[in-house]
Amino acid sequence: MLKSKTFLKKTRTGGVLKIVREHYLRDDIGCDFKCLEAGDLGFCGLQLATPRQLIDVLEDPAIRNVIVLQTVLQEVRNRSAPVYKRIRDVTNNQEKHFYTFTNEHHRTSKALVNFLFLAPLEIQKQELQLVFSVEDQLFLEHGHQILNQRETYVEQEQGENANDRNDRAIRVAAKWYNEHFKKMSAESQLQVIFITNDRKNKEKAIEEGIPAFTCEEYIKSLTANPELIDRLACLSEEGNEIESGKIIFSEHFPLSKLQQGIKSGTYLQGTFRASRENYLEATVWVHGDTEENQEASVMLQGLKNLNRAVHEDIVAVELLPKNQWVAPSSVVLLDEGQNEDDVEKEEERVHTLKTAVNEKMLKPTGRVVGIIKRNWRPYCGMLSKSGIKESRRHLFTPADKRIPRIRIETRQASILEGRRIIVAVDGWPRNSRYPNGHFVKNLGEVGDKETETEVLLLEHDVPHQPFSQAVLSFLPKIPWSITEKDMKNREDLRYLCVCSVDPPGCTDIDDALHCRELENGNLEVGVHIADVSHFIRPGNALDQESARRGTTVYLCEKRIDMVPELLSSNLCSLRCNVDRLAFSCIWEMNHNAEILKTRFTKSVINSKVSFTLFKIFGTFNSVLIVWRQVCYEIFPQCCSKILFASLTYAEAQMRIDSATMNDDITTSLRGLNKLAKILKKGRIKKGALTLSSPEVRFHMDSETHDPIDLQTKELRETNSMVEEFMLLANISVAKKIHEEFSEHALLRKHPAPPPSNYEILVKAAKSKNLEIKTDTAKSLADSLDQADSPTFPYLNTLLRILATRCMMQAVYFCSGMDNDFHHYGLASPIYTHFTSPIRRYADIIVHRLLAVAIRADCTYPELTDKHKLADLCKNLNFRHKMAQYAQRASVAFHTQLFFKSKGIVSEEAYILLVRKNAIVVLIPKYGLEGTVFFEEKDKPKPRIIYDDEIPSLKIQDTVFHIFDKVKVKIMLDSSNLQHQKIRMSLVEPQIPGINIPADTSNMDTYEPERKKKKQLEKKK
Repeated sequence: MLKSKTFLKKTRTGGVLKIVREHYLRDDIGCDFKCLEAGDLGFCGLQLATPRQLIDVLEDPAIRNVIVLQTVLQEVRNRSAPVYKRIRDVTNNQEKHFYTFTNEHHRTSKALVNFLFLAPLEIQKQELQLVFSVEDQLFLEHGHQILNQRETYVEQEQGENANDRNDRAIRVAAKWYNEHFKKMSAESQLQVIFITNDRKNKEKAIEEGIPAFTCEEYIKSLTANPELIDRLACLSEEGNEIESGKIIFSEHFPLSKLQQGIKSGTYLQGTFRASRENYLEATVWVHGDTEENQEASVMLQGLKNLNRAVHEDIVAVELLPKNQWVAPSSVVLLDEGQNEDDVEKEEERVHTLKTAVNEKMLKPTGRVVGIIKRNWRPYCGMLSKSGIKESRRHLFTPADKRIPRIRIETRQASILEGRRIIVAVDGWPRNSRYPNGHFVKNLGEVGDKETETEVLLLEHDVPHQPFSQAVLSFLPKIPWSITEKDMKNREDLRYLCVCSVDPPGCTDIDDALHCRELENGNLEVGVHIADVSHFIRPGNALDQESARRGTTVYLCEKRIDMVPELLSSNLCSLRCNVDRLAFSCIWEMNHNAEILKTRFTKSVINSKVSFTLFKIFGTFNSVLIVWRQVCYEIFPQCCSKILFASLTYAEAQMRIDSATMNDDITTSLRGLNKLAKILKKGRIKKGALTLSSPEVRFHMDSETHDPIDLQTKELRETNSMVEEFMLLANISVAKKIHEEFSEHALLRKHPAPPPSNYEILVKAAKSKNLEIKTDTAKSLADSLDQADSPTFPYLNTLLRILATRCMMQAVYFCSGMDNDFHHYGLASPIYTHFTSPIRRYADIIVHRLLAVAIRADCTYPELTDKHKLADLCKNLNFRHKMAQYAQRASVAFHTQLFFKSKGIVSEEAYILLVRKNAIVVLIPKYGLEGTVFFEEKDKPKPRIIYDDEIPSLKIQDTVFHIFDKVKVKIMLDSSNLQHQKIRMSLVEPQIPGINIPADTSNMDTYEPERKKKKQLEKKK
């Protein structure tokens, strides 16, 4: 042991913890070198800022064989967790050949010579690069050589700050390697080079005889890979400045001043959320209050008040005087970016946002005075090539409209044009309209399905990489079967007539149901859920990866599993005619659906569906099942979905409605359906909401996999039947785990919306002479039930769709960290998620809590740590939100593909919302929503009068109200390849100068694509 350090730390509970840290030096740490072919690239000793600048270069396939120093990694870890994680991922990639050297623990040693490589460059004859180390890593037992060299650990000298000491440690390590190579072989020409952007540190390195270069100097020397220079981040102030000296934005205050201001109440700290519809508007959600409370938000309007903040940044804001407060704008405003530095026009646009409103609509308004934490990430989008010939500076347009355009330098503009690329932000100087960044990666051609799917997954931060070998190593060995050990603390329920009802093609079957009559005349009803927690044990790599992913993401043609397919579609899936482990919630009920007893047990079940189903269809299907069995023996992968599938909702409904089917499964389904209707009626009576949201289903071409039809999903009684028992199981389990773990239960709540959320719903109903009461969930539910019109049957559906938009987001939380458990939408005092552990990690935690509660499993420390559980809930809430956004983006993309092949169509629509310059319409046939704009660029502006109170929009002499019926033309607008969109134009009612021509069959909506093809043909 070299030294020890003792200090006291205050715990969360108020106690005092004594911590002793000991620093050891070791003599068995090798230099980690192995002979490789000459010509392989490598890196060496980096300064603190350098990994951030080089991280995109380090991830490039051209960069291999890198040694990583511990000193710099420790600093990177303290400064930037995302960059640290990316470096960890690179060092763990065996194909990259990145290795670690724990220079902070190395002394005179028996150095194991494991890795040696050559990197011929123009700068030196032969150079080696030494970077940084993640953790202690001990080494191979072959090829070692005893060396007597000085240690690489250095003590901090008197008067030396930590940064200078770390700089010296890197130089010492670099020098040690150079001397080490000379000792290894007199003929060796290998040299370690030192890369730093710190001028003084570079000078000291050169004085000490260490070749030193800046990042840019080194990357430019790699003439075999000139594209790497594009991926180099520009972090210096000089590099971030642009030629124009005009100051656009006010200076950000230093962090010390911001912290003082936040403490005194002068400034407010919060999360910056940019608007999707208006690039000059944003909201800051103030920290310290729940985001459900709209009073805890500050409005921002205008470029100068946004002051270079980017979506999701943590910012400090200063409230403006009340006479400068504004209301949220009704204008849809997109950044056209024609003249990137014409800020005067931007300020003129700010005035168009301000409308005459009453004081009640005004929101606290402020301006950004400083950035507390940047939450920049790599952004997907397209390059907008500069009109200046041979220019290297271009604008990048992100796919996410909440992100500003980014100025980048690249020599590959002609190659990258028309392709999806990834760009990272480097900085945003005061005299630049847009931030500066650098090119990271070329994803593929715009419009390609694989490319667009990759973009939407990246943009919504959906983890979708293949499961690592470390994760897969914790899967059960195949073939797998239930053992006597598995049956411990488990009930055998294979005798029950259990079945699953799911959507067509479902392979990750979470749940199964049964209903039977007991000897005492009561009914036994069971919900049986896949026992995923049996296979995923706490703390291992499989558990950690599942927790990180949080949820399965369902796209139109793809499913991103939370757990490996062996579990999701096989061992955990409750397929029919195979034994499966389950977690069962079983009730004894009377015929009025009143619960008399509830019990929970781990179980083994065997779903009884497919063979019974085929038998009742007669002779033809008897032949069909034999054929399927033969096919399964030949093609088990393809046919497993057919043979082991659950009942679809349509098949279950057919059984219930059939007058000739009376088998056990059908009888069970009828009993379940009867009870479900009673349960639903009881929930609604208590105030549960029945809302509406248009959902669509695509029918795909079997060969091209392009959408050939688009329909709204049809809901049957069986959908509601399954939903009712899933809700009942979730509520029953929530009560049980809260009884046992009052401080550590993972629950789910749905906050009541603030009254202001209902303004649009109340106004819309009032325009149709209807009253919507919103003081309680029950009054809202009753009002919606009574809001009916004999002449307008679709009105009630439209009101329920609007009511859905008023709702808050349901969230997971730890019971010990919150007092409000109520679920507003379900009118339930307590609720959780138990019924979908294959696709939701929250359910796995609930299963573990329930297993401990019924003494079927043992607990572990993290399960009863409410602070760790609260952190887990935060990640789960984020992952669920991102999954929803990704699913919507997938639907939007496939909708574009559908209308691209279908061409221009006209359909009836209803107005959902009225904006200042547009109307938002819903097309019931397709469940499609879109915006009809009344102001077009380079066209005379029509006379528009907007009334927010009614609400209504008067165009010339025609007045539009919410819920009015209109007719629109739908087409795919490809004029902007970056943001291709469904464009809607008004057909009826007729307004002179507004309606599109009656004959639009020859309209060329793909002109940009055709022009591009012609240009390519000319080049050829």
